[in-house]
Amino acid sequence: MNLLLLILIPLLSGIFSFGIREEGVKILALVSTLATLVVSGLLAFSCGCNMATTFSMPWIPDLGTRFSLMGDGMSAMLCLLTGIVMLVVMLVNNNKHVDRPNAFYGHMLLAQAGLMGVFLANDALLFYFFWELALIPVYFLCSQWGGEKRIPVTFKFFIYTFVGSLLMLAGLIYLSVQTPGLRSFAWQDIIHAGSQLPAATQHWLFALMFVAFAIKMPIFPFHTWQPDTYEVSPTPVTIILSALMVKMGLYAVLRWVLPVLPEGAIYWTDTIIVLSVIGIVYASCLAIVQTDIKRLVAYSSIAHMGLMAAVAFMNSKVGMHGVMLQMFNHGINITGIWVIISMIENRWGTRDMRQLGGMATSAPKMAIAFVVISLASVALPLTNGFVGEFMMFNGLFGTSSCSHIVMVIAGLGVILGAVYTLNMIQKTTYGEVVAMNIKGDLAFNEFAGLFIIIGIIIFLGVYPQPMLDLTSAVSSMLIK
Repeated sequence: MNLLLLILIPLLSGIFSFGIREEGVKILALVSTLATLVVSGLLAFSCGCNMATTFSMPWIPDLGTRFSLMGDGMSAMLCLLTGIVMLVVMLVNNNKHVDRPNAFYGHMLLAQAGLMGVFLANDALLFYFFWELALIPVYFLCSQWGGEKRIPVTFKFFIYTFVGSLLMLAGLIYLSVQTPGLRSFAWQDIIHAGSQLPAATQHWLFALMFVAFAIKMPIFPFHTWQPDTYEVSPTPVTIILSALMVKMGLYAVLRWVLPVLPEGAIYWTDTIIVLSVIGIVYASCLAIVQTDIKRLVAYSSIAHMGLMAAVAFMNSKVGMHGVMLQMFNHGINITGIWVIISMIENRWGTRDMRQLGGMATSAPKMAIAFVVISLASVALPLTNGFVGEFMMFNGLFGTSSCSHIVMVIAGLGVILGAVYTLNMIQKTTYGEVVAMNIKGDLAFNEFAGLFIIIGIIIFLGVYPQPMLDLTSAVSSMLIK
């Protein structure tokens, strides 16, 4: 029942949001996200005790599909991440004005319902349904509440994601036709059908489906929609895109590609690793030369996802375990960074780092939070980013013949990451004081949201075992 509630609570709340008074919509959104977080926490606790749960009921029998949900360690972790991120978003935006809040918060909650469905779907057609349900509200959020260039940027985002969705749907339909007996979209049947396909068929089918998910992550060269979309989107939407939706792509690779098409994965492994490490260095170099703080963080996200994608194909159990842990940690850290960036833009009226400085003097609490979260994103020891990144670099010494070269190039990406992150801290937090607008340091709701983020950063940096226990069984299943 918990699985169904994770979808129904945000779905029904989102629908009701369109019809209630504007004064109550923020309260409804906050209560809804808090309830969803509680349910996702219960799911994570049960999965951490090796008690995976399922829910299934008839849906469209003529197509061989059921409304089937499954909660294991990986899906529970991502549902928990979604619950935390959405609660923080609602908290920090509670005192901010939004045009047409009914529609804005309604679309946000519908996107949350879609995300939960993606992470829980145990049926390929249901997975596709929720994939689209998550993307469509975000499209409207970007096009209606975005910045100056929102229409062309959103159109580019739509074309990329729509083409990727069609490729994915074509691959899933092909796999369902190959299932034994009557056509089935069930995850286990899809795995069985895919693994029995000839190697040559797996090669082209893997490419078809992987491109769809590579667009969403995104990895080089499928990334060009991302910086522009992050820049023009309102910050709550940017948080959903970078903290949660990029995880949809990597999650889909781990759930719907690697176990389904093993021969295809082996064939394309070297190509994907090369593209990923190119993306790490390329995005890091672009991040260094940015003056717009939003674009800098956008390119840094490409570099982080490139590292995760490369390690995911290294056939290393410890590396795969690190990828899952880092999926969660990256979502937490980048949420905190985007929250601070929103506050900077709101108080100083600019995102240009050349016009910023002196935050440590004029807003010391905000500065402390910004420094802690930024250092976690570069994997400082005793922060959550260190444990996952250490495990991933362990995993880079895999079975691949080019693992040492990959290790060196990925390590260069870490060095470059420290360069642009420390440069961002120096230009915004220290130096000459720049006068801010009337709003001062952290408001109570902003303090509460950042307290949650920093609390998780420190707790998982010191004691990551609960998250490792949650995902250990899944990592063992993926790497045999």
